[in-house]
Amino acid sequence: MIRFQNLRKSFRRTVVLDGIDLEIGLGDRVALVGSNGAGKTTLIRCLLGEYVCQGTVEVTGRDPRRNRREVLRRVGFVPQLPPPLKMPVEDLVEFAARVCESDPARMFTIAEQLGLPLADIRRRSFVKLSGGEKQKLLIGIALGRDCDVLVMDEPAANLDPEARRVFFGLLAERLNHSTMIISSHRLDEVATLVNRVVELDQGRITLSDHVADRVDLASLLECRVTLTRASDAFSKSIRDWGFSGNGDGRTWTGTVAGPDRLRFLGVLSRYAALLGGIDMKEAKHE
Repeated sequence: MIRFQNLRKSFRRTVVLDGIDLEIGLGDRVALVGSNGAGKTTLIRCLLGEYVCQGTVEVTGRDPRRNRREVLRRVGFVPQLPPPLKMPVEDLVEFAARVCESDPARMFTIAEQLGLPLADIRRRSFVKLSGGEKQKLLIGIALGRDCDVLVMDEPAANLDPEARRVFFGLLAERLNHSTMIISSHRLDEVATLVNRVVELDQGRITLSDHVADRVDLASLLECRVTLTRASDAFSKSIRDWGFSGNGDGRTWTGTVAGPDRLRFLGVLSRYAALLGGIDMKEAKHE
């Protein structure tokens, strides 16, 4: 599906990618991790055909630099930093759909499922949207096209918990017929989404291994959190996750998307001194 062989990329005298050898097959969900400057974004841009580089890059046997149009039709891309486009939202989606020969209505539908209020923003300039709104629209464009490769750079960073739950469910629908590369500087942010980890450091692969693949991306956890005393700061944080309290501010119940369990526990860890108990169990599928 995707092959990098002896891939090298330098900017002036700075070597950013130094002999990358990597093959990614259909069904692989790869966490591409590493600190800032490790080479993750440069590797993605080589995959998308944006950079001239040394070595070999192939997507389904095609060089993305020489066959960029054909390759990009098969790749859905969610960047970490949204482009500063002044194009109205409706025109942007129509343009993206024409480029990849897909249905713009499908892109709009997915963006709405993520919670984007399309009726209010269709004629608004993309650059004037909030960070979360931009992210939802870009995910809608990427997942709304007919593609078998998804490349996502910190894809859920600006999404609220409910939008993240929907996003994980959309990914679950593609597990058997897509290849996914999810870039992040923190493994705990993406660990439950992937079945393989590739770590970069100073332009070289330092780890490439398969990991346990037991998490149902569409799963939900029923959660109950009790505190030793009420806290206004905790109340605000937990309400952002859609939890409701019992009235005295000490007991909170709600649901968390299965792949978000580590992120949720990270939020709770900020209030470790207040925690009296945590109960999490898989919700029954209807």
